[in-house]
Amino acid sequence: MEYTSGAASWQKALRRAGAALLRRPRQRRPGWSIGVPLIAAAAGLLFTTTATTAGGTTLREDRRPQLNQLIQDRRDEVAASEQRAAALREEVEGRTTALAESDGPIKEQQVRAAANRESAGFTALTGPGVIVELNDAPRRGDGTLPAGATNDDLVVHQGDVQAVVNALWAGGAEAMSIMNVRVLATSAVRCVGNTLLLHGRVYSPPFKIVAIGDPAALTRALAESEGVRLFRDLVDTYKLGYTETISTVTVPAFDGSTTLRSATVPR
Repeated sequence: MEYTSGAASWQKALRRAGAALLRRPRQRRPGWSIGVPLIAAAAGLLFTTTATTAGGTTLREDRRPQLNQLIQDRRDEVAASEQRAAALREEVEGRTTALAESDGPIKEQQVRAAANRESAGFTALTGPGVIVELNDAPRRGDGTLPAGATNDDLVVHQGDVQAVVNALWAGGAEAMSIMNVRVLATSAVRCVGNTLLLHGRVYSPPFKIVAIGDPAALTRALAESEGVRLFRDLVDTYKLGYTETISTVTVPAFDGSTTLRSATVPR
C-alpha cells in the first residue's frame, strides 16, 4: 500500500472528481427548478409589500367604525367652532353698539343695517307657505335594484334640490330654509354623494325645504317647473320620496358668517 501526504491526497481527489464530472453527460435543468426561486422571490416581495402597507394593522379589518368616529369628531369640532364664532360676533356687535353711543356715523350705519336685517335674512319669519320634502328611494331587502335602474336613479341629486328651490323663488317666496338653515343670496346648494352640503354643514336625506309666500303661487310654480316635474315622474317609477304640504311655517334667522370670500363692484 502506498501512502502519500495529505496535500497530495486532496489534489488527487479533486482531479478525479473533476474528471468524473467532465465525463458525465450534461443534463438539462427542468423548468420548475428555475421557476421555483422566481416564485419564492415574488412571494417574498408580496409579503413585504403587504406588511409595509398594513403598517401593523389588519388589512381586512372593517374600518367603518373608525370612519364614523372620525366624522363625528369633525362634526363636534365644527359645532364648537360655530359656537365660538357666534360668541365672537355677539361680542363685536356689543362693542359696536357701545361705540355707537358716542359716534354719530356708526350709529347711523347701525340704524341702516337694522332696517335691512329682515330682507337680508337675519330675522326669523312666520307665515303661510309650503313645505317640500325630497327623499331617496327605499332599498330592497335583497339588495337588488329595480329593472333598468342604477344607484344614481334612486337618490336625490343636487339638481333636484335646486329645481325645487328655484321654482319656489320663481313662485314669489319671501323667505326660505333648507334643513332648517336660512337660505340667503350667497347660499350654494351642493351634493356630495347622497348628502347635502350647505354652509359647511352636511345633511342626509330626507331634504326638507320650507318657503314662506302665497301657497297657491308656490304650488303652481312647482307644478310648472320642468326639473320638479321630472323628479315627480320618477316617484312612481323608482319610489323616490316627494311631498308638498301647505301650512303656516317658520323660517329661522341666518346665524352663520356673512363674510364674503369674493365680490366685485357693480358697474
